Amino acid sequence: MGDKIFTTMLESTLGELDRRTFLKSAAAAGVLSLLDVRPAAAATSSAKVKIVVIGGGAAGLGMAARLRRKLPQSRITVIDPAERQYYQPGFTLIGSGVYTPKQVWRKQSDCMPKGVEWVKQTVIALDPVENSVTVTGNEKHSYDFLVLTPGLQLNWELVEGLSQKTLGEGNVHSIYDFEGSQKMWPAMRAFVAQGGRGIFTDTYTKHKCGGAPKKICLLTEHLARKRKTRDRLTLDYFTGSKQLYDVPFFTPRLVEIYKERNVSVTTRAHVTGVDTAAKKAFLKQIETVTKEITDPQSGATKSVEESATKTFTESYDILHLAPPQSAPDFVRQAGLGWTEGKLAAEAWVMVDKDTLVHKTFRNIVSLGDVSGIPTSKTSAAVRKQIPVALSNLLSLIEGRAPETVYNGYAACPIITDYGHVLMAEFDYEKKPQISFPLSLFDMSKESRMAWLLKVYALKPLYFYGMIPGYW
Repeated sequence: MGDKIFTTMLESTLGELDRRTFLKSAAAAGVLSLLDVRPAAAATSSAKVKIVVIGGGAAGLGMAARLRRKLPQSRITVIDPAERQYYQPGFTLIGSGVYTPKQVWRKQSDCMPKGVEWVKQTVIALDPVENSVTVTGNEKHSYDFLVLTPGLQLNWELVEGLSQKTLGEGNVHSIYDFEGSQKMWPAMRAFVAQGGRGIFTDTYTKHKCGGAPKKICLLTEHLARKRKTRDRLTLDYFTGSKQLYDVPFFTPRLVEIYKERNVSVTTRAHVTGVDTAAKKAFLKQIETVTKEITDPQSGATKSVEESATKTFTESYDILHLAPPQSAPDFVRQAGLGWTEGKLAAEAWVMVDKDTLVHKTFRNIVSLGDVSGIPTSKTSAAVRKQIPVALSNLLSLIEGRAPETVYNGYAACPIITDYGHVLMAEFDYEKKPQISFPLSLFDMSKESRMAWLLKVYALKPLYFYGMIPGYW
């Protein structure tokens, strides 16, 4: 009964709203109290410092807005060249025909917090020793403290035969790109009508919204069932990970869904190249091989596991992939990334996973997609990181040790069909961290309520709650 009441409230009150109408309607429906939309604490500091925020996405603008309120006498500068603010989780919904392209963006000028300086340039160099940032035109900006939130870099060229500009050619698509997501929807419809083999893949690097490739795969399958053409399609999913999903509370149901819908899953495999003319994908798979080794002295044998690489080619009629991803080049060149461990290869920023403060340069906090922490790169994670980074940055400014801790919370709304979402919420230890009111229900399975949150509530909350620093 509670599920029906809540979903009815969402359906009837949340749509394409401006901020004032959204807050008024959501308050009337009780959604604000359920989703914890409330202003940040009013305490301020009289400190006078220069803070540069690199990146004007969710993390950067959310931090800048709160810093402006907390530090009214300080100078807050945001460096970002973008003309638009994109709600990137909506790219999946463009690619599946749920949203139109105009529904996922706002003018960046309308999202920029009042009272901050906006430098509309691209960062080309960062010197953490001299505390300076160089932008296009070689203009330098100095800082006392740095908020490093430039997002990540999509490395299309690491897939041979692929570039951002060629998305769509040979029916190769990716919803990790705004233009690419628009090409996916007509291609999906045509594929479902004509039939053939669909290959869906993620990648070998850490990547934002790790559930996105899974979502578009399942939505394609469901569209075929809705159009009564499912028997014309063969669908295969390739993941660079060791398993389809790695959060034990949610994994069993997701694996079950793939089996129920006859979508094969191949693990530890990713695309290395494409031949768009021949419609062939080249893949690499890491296999574990067990060898028997004999000790020459004792004669005893033992089993040892070793990794072996296998390459193979797959033909397709439609291919969806996630490009390899990394920190932006200037982060690597500045020496701010990890130098060892799993996070080193892509130069994710070397921050303490609890405080989000850089391990070498204590006047830098980093959060969002670029941060080198062992959690998923999602906007939901950013929402929980912002108050932690803010609190610890204020402590550093005031000469105190950072003590506020981030527990690794992230959320991934895995769309399982048109109308249902498996809402995965978890922490660093991959334990469920289910938010109220979802904690009142069985969230180990897909639900209609989570779909309504995904489609109707989260986007306006992003633009009118998260970006201004109220949620």
